[in-house]
Amino acid sequence: MGNTLKFAVVGCGHIGKRHAEMISRNKDCVLAAFVDVQTKEKLELEQFSAPLFSSLEALLASDVGQEIDVITIATPNGYHADQAMKCLDAKKHVVLEKPIALYKADAEKVIYKALQVRKQVFAVMQNRYSPPSVWLKQLLEKGILGKIFLVQINCFWNRDERYYKKESWHGKKELDGGTLFTQFSHFIDLIYWCFGDITNIRARFRDFNHQELTDFEDSGVISFDFVNGGMGCLNYSTAVWDKNLESHVTVIAEKGSLKVGGQYMNEVEYCHIKDYTMPELTPVNPDNSDGTYKGSAANLHYIIENVVEVLRHGGELTTNVLEGMKVVDIIERIYQQLGR
Repeated sequence: MGNTLKFAVVGCGHIGKRHAEMISRNKDCVLAAFVDVQTKEKLELEQFSAPLFSSLEALLASDVGQEIDVITIATPNGYHADQAMKCLDAKKHVVLEKPIALYKADAEKVIYKALQVRKQVFAVMQNRYSPPSVWLKQLLEKGILGKIFLVQINCFWNRDERYYKKESWHGKKELDGGTLFTQFSHFIDLIYWCFGDITNIRARFRDFNHQELTDFEDSGVISFDFVNGGMGCLNYSTAVWDKNLESHVTVIAEKGSLKVGGQYMNEVEYCHIKDYTMPELTPVNPDNSDGTYKGSAANLHYIIENVVEVLRHGGELTTNVLEGMKVVDIIERIYQQLGR
């Protein structure tokens, strides 16, 4: 494959362009192609020299496509699994935006295909890289908190007509999947990554002010037990007026309590743990000159770095496709409370 990894980006919306920027900044990567149904001018891709293909099939059939090593999929959710299967059929490694599928059965097909063709699928869950998330994970792995009693996750965001535009795929059940898939799957991943699987799920859903904007709920209250012990709840809403309010996780445990909060869960707001001194967390992102943390999208460069580390140096995937499937599984089980 040469000294550099050649990437194609499929889907050139906001997130796709962020992937393109991070690929372009990495010295071990080459941005070789884009795929989107719109023109390069309309997509505002003039800063990139890579050619644009109108379909994934056209890319894979081209000479450029033959040389691609990794394909990043940043299209609407409902396309993820099918497009990943096509890339794997063509023997390409895949970087797959969240969620990796809208149904567990489709995620399983992606996993099986990846094993068949011996290619890697990198599930994008960049919240894992935020300094407070890393800190929390390390606390739990070292057993510093002791037994976990109660975990509460609150995600209160604004998503109104500025986001759910009529021409957009956002809000369409077949392409979007629902609020938990598009808005809050990162937090489902955080629950699973830190505390393990859940059971005994009980849920209530409401659509307070999105009846004319989406095909699904805008708010939910979910309670559950952890398989590893303890219980938890997830409260979420996109009905917050005008702008995001917060995302936070509160942990009540045997040896202490903590709260990670802020708009993007980027601040440790409370930490009181037996015989423990809170370290200083120093977030660093390449495009944040003041050193502050400005949301999980700024962590995408870690995903690209992990691709290089795994494919070039045999490193470990930070979010493997099995974990991506587990997020889909948990959301699917939550939505079964709606009778889906």
